[in-house]
Amino acid sequence: MSVDSSAEASSMAQGLRIVRLVADREKRGRQLLGVSQLAAELEMDQSRVSRLTQELCDLGLLERVDRGPFRTGQRFFSLAASMNTGWVREAGTELEALVARLGLRARLSVRDGYRVILLRSSSNDAVPGSFVKPGMVTPVWCTGAGRALLWDHDRPALDALLRDVNYIGIGGPGAAHSTGEVWDLMTRDHAAGFIAAAEEFEHEVVELAVPVRDAGGAILASLSVLGSREAIGTDAGSFAAVLGQAAERLGAFRA
Repeated sequence: MSVDSSAEASSMAQGLRIVRLVADREKRGRQLLGVSQLAAELEMDQSRVSRLTQELCDLGLLERVDRGPFRTGQRFFSLAASMNTGWVREAGTELEALVARLGLRARLSVRDGYRVILLRSSSNDAVPGSFVKPGMVTPVWCTGAGRALLWDHDRPALDALLRDVNYIGIGGPGAAHSTGEVWDLMTRDHAAGFIAAAEEFEHEVVELAVPVRDAGGAILASLSVLGSREAIGTDAGSFAAVLGQAAERLGAFRA
């Protein structure tokens, strides 16, 4: 992962710490906190907490009224609700089956604008201290999971979605640096029938991904597996076929 990507991962981890603290205090009926109190509680720089809480409010994960204390926002509750739906619960079994069959890490993700939110990940996808946890936010244009969520976008829709994106310094060595490059990758992957994102977000990591569709054909989520180039090798097509079967089962389960 590049220095910029590592910094983004660190910001995600710190943002999740803030959300967890706010949600925990609200759940326990304890006094809600402002920027300075959150900074003190988490032993973080106050200016950094101020910036991160603003981004979390922009995402709808937190909210505050008249510069008062923070509470959980509507997006947080939407995400929590989605975690309790049957097909998302069923995804846990599918993710672990993918681990057993392919030996790779597995994830279920959804899209929020040009961001990707991780709903569930397999048991081998995180270690203590890892930023890979439900709620993790990554870019839609330089992750396999994200580009699978863009599968049905035509060029005008892609241009509109990514119009305000700053590509500078985001992602790994294989990441697109313009909407045109994203479109070229999508065109290539459409021909193959699955997304293959090689080092687009993390160095030395390949992510294969497919959409999960509902009964009407709309994209609900993306299902992806991640591993090294050596682990995936020349088996990307066969791995993607297994991934596609799992995605179909999830879509059918929801129906």
